[in-house]
Amino acid sequence: MSYQRSENRRPRRRQPIQSIIVSSPDKTLLVVVAFLVIIGFLAIFSATAPKCLDEGGNPAQFLIKQILAFIVGFVGLKFFSNYDYKKLPQWNTIFMIIIIVSLLLVDFTPLGVTVNGAKRWINLAGFQLQPSEFAKPAVVMLLASAFKNDADLFDQNKWVFAFIPILIMIAFIFVQPNLSMVILLLATSVVMFLSAGGSMKLFLSAVTAGVTSVVIAATTIIKPYQLQRLRIWRHPETDPQGAGYNIIQSLIAFASGGFSGVGYGGSIQKLYYLPECHTDFIFAIIAEEMGFIGCILVIGLFFTFVQRGFLIAGRCPDMYGKLLAVGLTFTIGFQAFLNMSVASSFLPTTGVPLPFISYGGSSLIVSLWMVGILLNISKKRIKKIRNQEGEV
Repeated sequence: MSYQRSENRRPRRRQPIQSIIVSSPDKTLLVVVAFLVIIGFLAIFSATAPKCLDEGGNPAQFLIKQILAFIVGFVGLKFFSNYDYKKLPQWNTIFMIIIIVSLLLVDFTPLGVTVNGAKRWINLAGFQLQPSEFAKPAVVMLLASAFKNDADLFDQNKWVFAFIPILIMIAFIFVQPNLSMVILLLATSVVMFLSAGGSMKLFLSAVTAGVTSVVIAATTIIKPYQLQRLRIWRHPETDPQGAGYNIIQSLIAFASGGFSGVGYGGSIQKLYYLPECHTDFIFAIIAEEMGFIGCILVIGLFFTFVQRGFLIAGRCPDMYGKLLAVGLTFTIGFQAFLNMSVASSFLPTTGVPLPFISYGGSSLIVSLWMVGILLNISKKRIKKIRNQEGEV
């Protein structure tokens, strides 16, 4: 008797199914931002109170202004954390026009306010705003919309609706002059291009062209004081009372702080030795008063911020949200790196504030709005579910 061999039945392979779930906002990111803002309040009050008292003013006047800016920023954070980020592209054109017009008013009208040789602020109804700060989220939003389907740089529509407006904003910011913000926006653009799958060969070609342009600009366009910053960077002692003064005083603050600091409020450098100690060099005051421990705390908070931001990008189910999260996270993280590197003389002097910490209403408001968008993106993430085994 012959038997027909039955066909072996193989189990169906388990394949993950991706589904989108809505969860609560990233609480870790929110806690990190809260700590950074509180540290900023404490540092601003410590850095500005002596000067205000010496001038016969309210010792908390800078802190009060920063708290008012925080309220505006927090309202925006709440709004953007609940406003679906997928609807943001419909506001690109309006947002872009407002910023370009604002930059135009700063550069070429009496509304522009000049501080320390740089015309970066606009005076509206008694309030000073820095339009270049608002260009940061605008650039990220435009590039996320342009690269969400592909990283083609030769698409005519992308040039009309994204690349040309971005170049106009960068050109106006360069005229102010605000070279540090130009570097920040260009670096963010490069990171978003590569994150979208852009060609590395094209990127290297652009870098070569960029280096060539910088060399040409260094001899023709860049202001003399900007070149002086580069010359004095490594050897500030050659001009201790001039171009090297800020760097030397900042390094003295770091040295005085040591491991545990001189104590809150005990900084000596803030007493007219270190100019702009509540803005560009606030990290030096933190180093002096809180020491190495305080510096590590601040660096650790920003590192956690970047880590959570990129984690949010990785979990986001759509490319637009991924690129938006990458751009916003990198912008804040890289700006923090620039500021702390300048304060410690790791990089030449630039004029970017420390996000969430430095005194400056525009910077704080924009940073909190960007966090609101990140929190909104963090609500939507991919959940993988495995099918049960079946038979073919």
